[in-house]
Amino acid sequence: MKHVFCLLIGFFLMSYSYAQDSTAVHRDTTKAASGDDLLSGLTESTEKQELLPSKMIFTQRAFWGPKGLLRVMNVAPLTPEGREKELKVRRFMLKTHQVAGFVTLAGMVAQGLVGAKLYNAKGSDYSRIKETHEMLATGINVAYTTTAVLSLAAPPKMVSERKGFSSIKLHKYLAVLHIAGMITTNVLSGMIADNYKLKPYHRAAAYTTFGAFAASVIAIKF
Repeated sequence: MKHVFCLLIGFFLMSYSYAQDSTAVHRDTTKAASGDDLLSGLTESTEKQELLPSKMIFTQRAFWGPKGLLRVMNVAPLTPEGREKELKVRRFMLKTHQVAGFVTLAGMVAQGLVGAKLYNAKGSDYSRIKETHEMLATGINVAYTTTAVLSLAAPPKMVSERKGFSSIKLHKYLAVLHIAGMITTNVLSGMIADNYKLKPYHRAAAYTTFGAFAASVIAIKF
């Protein structure tokens, strides 16, 4: 009886020890699996964040987003290699955007000078200066539109903007103002022929547009 009891105690201890070891192995395996899953999730998340920023303007999303036009047409597949090429395209487009911005600004300065003369011109001088004014307006509209398209259609950068105020955000806020001013200036320009009383408003809109545009150029440059 005593031997049987000892055998039972020994069997119980061996079983308990084995159970503990099995539990430990099971926990280690679970931890390892959980760790692998976590690392896998982090890797996938990191890869997704590296390809596209979480925030994009509507034009960038329309062309370059995960389901953008260029992705759907397979013109620009969303791959690490493809994004590297896109960043080079973005750099070129934004540099050209800056050059076109300075050309537009120079045209606005010239237009301001011509506009000031036109404001008080009479007779044959008025017709001559008005023609020059209209030619400059066409050139400015083309340059301004080109400047805007180069910025709006450029591929997105790699990461989203940091929170808080920055010169880039100031540049964008001012862009909203000078776009509205540009539209207003052109609309009033077409209405002046029928109502000369609109000339002061046209002039005010033009100066406001110039001021906002000049400030946006300065903000991004300095």
